[in-house]
Amino acid sequence: MLRLRELSRRVEAVYVEIAETFSEYQQRQGLQCRSGCGECCLAPTIEATVLEMLPLALHLFDQGKAEQTLSDLSQLSQPQGCVFYQKLSFDGKQGQCSVYQQRPSICRMFGAAGYRDKTGQTSLSVCKTIKSDHPAKYQQSLIMLQSSPPPLMMLGKEQINELDYQLGNKHYPINSALQLALEQVLFKASYSFDQQDQQIA
Repeated sequence: MLRLRELSRRVEAVYVEIAETFSEYQQRQGLQCRSGCGECCLAPTIEATVLEMLPLALHLFDQGKAEQTLSDLSQLSQPQGCVFYQKLSFDGKQGQCSVYQQRPSICRMFGAAGYRDKTGQTSLSVCKTIKSDHPAKYQQSLIMLQSSPPPLMMLGKEQINELDYQLGNKHYPINSALQLALEQVLFKASYSFDQQDQQIA
C-alpha cells in the first residue's frame, strides 16, 4: 500500500506540471474551455490508464467510499461518460467535475493540445466547442504552429505512464480504469491488513 501511495504522489506531481504547461498554452492562445462546459465529460470514448486513476482511487479509499464506488461501477452495463461528472443542465452539457483535484491527465490536457500527424509533424487538436467560441483565435493558432507549437498530449501521457509500465501501459474507458484502480487499492489494503494481523498474532 505504501508503494501505491508513493506512486500516486509521483503521478500527482506530474499532473501539476502538465496542468501548468497546457493551461499556459491555452490561455496564451485564447483557447480556453467554456465555463461550465461538460460535453467531453459525457463522452463514453474518453480513456485513461489505471495509473492515471490511482490518485482518485486512493482519495476514495481514504474517504471510505472505495467499496461503494466499486459496486456502483460494476453495475454499469456499458461504457458511458465519467461517473463523477455532475450534470447541471437538462441535456447534461453544463456541469462540473466532483473530483476535480484528482482528475486524470486527459482532463488536464484536453481542449487545445498538440499531436503528431501521419507525417510526424505537430498538428493542433481543439475541441469543437472551443473552435466555435473562438474561431479567429483557432485560425491564428494554426498559423502560429511553428512559432508557438502546442504541448503534445502524447508526451504528457508518457510522462505519467513511464512511472509504472504495468499500470500505465494500457488505456481503458475512464470508468473501467477507475474500477481497476480501486481493485488494486482494495487488494493492497486487504493484504496490508492481513500482514498486520499476522504480526499482532
